[in-house]
Amino acid sequence: MNYVISDIHGYYNQFVEILDLIKLKDTDTLYVLGDVVDRGPNPIKTLLKLMEMSNVVCIVGNHELMALDGLRFFNTEITTTSVDSIDVELLGNLIDWQRNGSASTIEEFKSLDQELRNEILNFIVDFSMYEELIINGQKYLLVHAGLGEYSPQKTIEDYSLKNLVWDRANYNIQYFEDTIVVTGHTPTQFIEGNQNPGRIYKNLNHIAIDCGCGMPDGRLAAICLETGEEFYSSKYI
Repeated sequence: MNYVISDIHGYYNQFVEILDLIKLKDTDTLYVLGDVVDRGPNPIKTLLKLMEMSNVVCIVGNHELMALDGLRFFNTEITTTSVDSIDVELLGNLIDWQRNGSASTIEEFKSLDQELRNEILNFIVDFSMYEELIINGQKYLLVHAGLGEYSPQKTIEDYSLKNLVWDRANYNIQYFEDTIVVTGHTPTQFIEGNQNPGRIYKNLNHIAIDCGCGMPDGRLAAICLETGEEFYSSKYI
């Protein structure tokens, strides 16, 4: 079976709860649509759990992109040279990351030895931009955010990294006739016209699975692509 989950955001207990609900087997595959890190209490612990699992495919989210810059900087010995190397772009990225919940990621990362820090950075670098699947004859495109600057004339290769990990999906249009696009990034509570906020959203060949884990009315969600079965964690308190 193939399962998809997204936007764990450091909520390790909810992630383990979902794994228990799924009863993930070694022969199954779990696709993680990015934003593993930041905000929640245990982002690095969650990454380490994913690193132990041989049947996981991780797709990059905007929080991984922000974290890579920041963690590489914090992984460097602080010297006059390293401080002088901070340019305007890096400084801006660090500020954006701080505003988006970097504290828990930094705190856990700092407690690790150098070897494990490097392993985590290499693990994140290997996250894919998107995944294309065919399951029971149905095509799926798995991507963190959506297809920014969408055009029906474009192929997936025509979209930039920003289009895929930052630009929010347009759930009011159908991107493809024959392909279902599975996204995270936008909590389903924020999808205009959604009759079931906080649950997995399905419409116009979209499946949106970010159910706002960590928000007061949010939780972590996963879906089985073969059966359509949905799985939900308890809310974070």
